[in-house]
Amino acid sequence: MTAWEEIRGLIDRRDADAVAARLAGLDEEARKEVARRLPGHLKTLRGRRESWEGLDDHAEALRAAGAGVLPGAAAVVTWLNRRDFTSRWSPPYEDTERIMTILAARPAQWRADLAGRLVLRLRTWEDRGLELALALLRATGIEVPDHDPVVAGWASAAGALPAPHEDPLFDVMLPRLFEAQGVGRVLQWESDPARSLLGALRTLAARDVTRRQELLQGCVRRFLLGGSVTELRFFVRLHEALEPVPHEIEPQARDYLRLLPAAPGPVAELALRHLRGLDGLDPLDLLEGWEAVLFRPERKLVRAGLTWLDQRVRLSPGLATSIAGPLALALAADSAELQERALALAIKYADLMDDEGLAVVRDALGTLPPDLGRRAFAVFGGEEPAGTDPRDGFDPPALPRPDAPRRMPEPIGSVAEMVPLLDDSDDWQAWERLLAGFVTLVHQDREGTAAAFKPHLTGRSEHLYGVHHWNREGMAADLPGGYGHLYGVHHWNRVHQWLVGAACSLTGVAPERGSWRSRLPDTRRLPPPRLLLLHRAAEIQRAVEEDVVPPLLLATPTLTTGHVEAAELVTRLEVIEAAGAKPLAADLQQALLRLPRERDGEAAERAGRLSSAAGRLVARWLSGAGLADPVVEMGRSHPEHGYGEAKPVPSLRAPATGLPLVDRMFVDSPRYGDGIQPAWWPSMFPSHREVAAAYLSRQLRHDQWHHMAVRPGRLRELARLDGPPGAAVALVLARLLGNPDTPEAVEILLEMAGRGDLPAAELGGQAAALVEYDQIKLVHLTVALESAARQGAHEEVWTAVAAALPALLPQAGDRPRHGLTGFMELAATTAAWCRARGAIPEIEAMAARRGSSGLLREARRLHGLLTAKEG
Repeated sequence: MTAWEEIRGLIDRRDADAVAARLAGLDEEARKEVARRLPGHLKTLRGRRESWEGLDDHAEALRAAGAGVLPGAAAVVTWLNRRDFTSRWSPPYEDTERIMTILAARPAQWRADLAGRLVLRLRTWEDRGLELALALLRATGIEVPDHDPVVAGWASAAGALPAPHEDPLFDVMLPRLFEAQGVGRVLQWESDPARSLLGALRTLAARDVTRRQELLQGCVRRFLLGGSVTELRFFVRLHEALEPVPHEIEPQARDYLRLLPAAPGPVAELALRHLRGLDGLDPLDLLEGWEAVLFRPERKLVRAGLTWLDQRVRLSPGLATSIAGPLALALAADSAELQERALALAIKYADLMDDEGLAVVRDALGTLPPDLGRRAFAVFGGEEPAGTDPRDGFDPPALPRPDAPRRMPEPIGSVAEMVPLLDDSDDWQAWERLLAGFVTLVHQDREGTAAAFKPHLTGRSEHLYGVHHWNREGMAADLPGGYGHLYGVHHWNRVHQWLVGAACSLTGVAPERGSWRSRLPDTRRLPPPRLLLLHRAAEIQRAVEEDVVPPLLLATPTLTTGHVEAAELVTRLEVIEAAGAKPLAADLQQALLRLPRERDGEAAERAGRLSSAAGRLVARWLSGAGLADPVVEMGRSHPEHGYGEAKPVPSLRAPATGLPLVDRMFVDSPRYGDGIQPAWWPSMFPSHREVAAAYLSRQLRHDQWHHMAVRPGRLRELARLDGPPGAAVALVLARLLGNPDTPEAVEILLEMAGRGDLPAAELGGQAAALVEYDQIKLVHLTVALESAARQGAHEEVWTAVAAALPALLPQAGDRPRHGLTGFMELAATTAAWCRARGAIPEIEAMAARRGSSGLLREARRLHGLLTAKEG
């Protein structure tokens, strides 16, 4: 067996150690033979695999063979870095020690050449060849090439070394740490000054003063080179871990000053902190530093810069003649807090300024808000500030004019149009039209309607939830879509199931009679609106089975709000009475709930002439003896035993009417229910929107997909209903205003304000409760209300905010909730726009507290506006 055959067999067995051992005994001729045959065998191995597969499992054996037999250093570098040896998921090579043993037989000059080439071949600090390159650099002692990836790679590995400063590469790598690109990103996560490279460098600095100075100067040099926060984070940590003292900072003070204007925030903050500790800065350097830091956009830096300026001028009053320029920069800041601080310093040192400084400050006063401008004018004079009226600059647009309700489309007139709609849909208008059309068609032509439906129930059609046929056991053979067999489920929870059941009874394919008796769910657990819906659907199936289908339905809305016009209801009663039929009971009760609020004497008189009991009942309702406005009261629920969530909960009260389903709508507390088909609910109470809102408020929770059952479309329908709005409407509106995913809520608020029926005070109260119970975030609510205020609803927003603030303010000693300062600022702004007057006790008490926080400043501004004298 030849040497090549032995090596090939070892490669095929993936035995890299055996390959290395066999190479040691080869003579020159055998090495040349292996070198000649090796590339061809690589092609053979590749040919045995799919094109997308790598040779990861053969890689170490192949690398060992190439390192030992290929003649030139360039060829070895190419071989060791072949892409064939790795895939995207390959781990780093673990053969450095083996390769180094193989290469030990090569001449020193050849190995030095190989080391340099391997370093320059590195592309990133994560390159798989990094470990071998570093090992060769240490072994050969060559001058390390100027190549950033090897520096970053060394830095990434140095943290794992027990003593990085004992590494032969340390002396050459250390200064390059502060120059090579990529080092900062590699080391960005090093934050423990007691461990890793950060800790090793701090320990070294504590032992060696020269190294300490080298590290400090290196950090500053790296800061001056620039870079992102990520790239500089490690060097900021290293600088602070060294804890430099003022005498170490002072020689580089000019460099620290150069960092103030444009360095990333953490670097500028570091430079400012150390400059503030220096006592011997030249006045011109101080002026340069103040101007640099007070021009920055970061409020924290500007705030620290103003403190620095104040401290130095108090110690050296002669500096006051040079502070006007820096203060003018701060007076133009985009923060009222910073403007107020800068103005306070300008007033404090005005007596020490020269005429030129006073003129500089005076020229900068035009950027101040009116209240600060008036304070500045009293000290610095000049032109009296315009805009003394807090409403100057605000020109509110007109609120939108609401559209009149549209008329409902006609009922569906054919089975062909009905079949595609026999689905579980949230389109309540389509379903009302479907129910009305079904009843009318069955009454007019029972046999023809049954014949039209039957192919869809007994054929192989996919309509009607895949109802193909009924088997001998009387069960639907196939009802896909998650509903199971229609007659195999115990309860029919959705109205579409009842209409399919009515169609089955109509065509004679239903396996049972009297479904309406047994398939209603447990009525004690149903939300009352859904109970009414299911009763309406069930009585249609019963009427089909008993062949007493009336000519039409009474409750089909005539307007898209859900209203049934009084005259139209009486006409429908006249048609039913003329046909000798009786109206369906649940249908009649729903129709009564859909009557407009306005009395219609003519319609009442017509209804009174009817001979039926239904006619007399409708006449009483139209005469004003029907349902009074239910009382909706808002309480609070609290989680029991630590489970669930606290939330506002409405309760309902109304005088009994004697109509069982109507009275069921006004139980003490609307049940939570399962949220099935809440899309119907606003249209079921078009004249009592508080009732609809009370039920919808129970659907404000998030489901498992983090969606609420009450979407903007439901809120818009609710807002367009009739009846006095109150706390329940306000609760639903506040919940959606506080949801950043429903920006449409602002449009709905504007629409209600345009109609003049926005319950603004209740909105504020319910919004505060939702914030208190962590149902919404105050910052999200503030954004929505501010948008509404700027679009013309500023008076309504002020009313809401004023109602909410007392409940949101913290008690003395408590931390204010997140976002309260912005909410207080919105209150002050809208109060100014509305020229609101009248002190709010809770705001007055807040304004009297000691402190200078943004919240207290806004509270004082608001209190000042509310107590200012007119004119």
